[in-house]
Amino acid sequence: MSCVHYKFSSKLNYDTVTFDGLHITLCDLKKQIMGRERLKAVDCDLQITNAQTKEEYTDDSALIPKNSSVIIRRIPIGGVKTTSKTYVIDRTESSGGSSKAVCKKNKNKTHIASCLHIFWSHMQQNSYFTHRVQMF
Repeated sequence: MSCVHYKFSSKLNYDTVTFDGLHITLCDLKKQIMGRERLKAVDCDLQITNAQTKEEYTDDSALIPKNSSVIIRRIPIGGVKTTSKTYVIDRTESSGGSSKAVCKKNKNKTHIASCLHIFWSHMQQNSYFTHRVQMF
């Protein structure tokens, strides 16, 4: 019996897939791993990379030699879906004279980190909020 050692990139330890022969095809290796890990083929695909050479196996007919070690990453079948909701911080003046940060939908594709940074800086300027946070 021959084997290939595999581990998911988030795991510490390797597991083993056994097979007959000197090589296993990428397609057969994926099927065995998905079966062992109880993954559904409709939910995700597996990205398989040689642990020593960092070569990514992309062709389903590629032959992976026995006793190889590979790193597995789960990837979504249709690629990564983008969200249609984007938010932009708008600093508006209220009647009280203090500035207020408002987060609202916008068609502009603004990075959410920018939104959070502005919001956080506004909240730090608010003495009540700063006082309440320091009390905890």
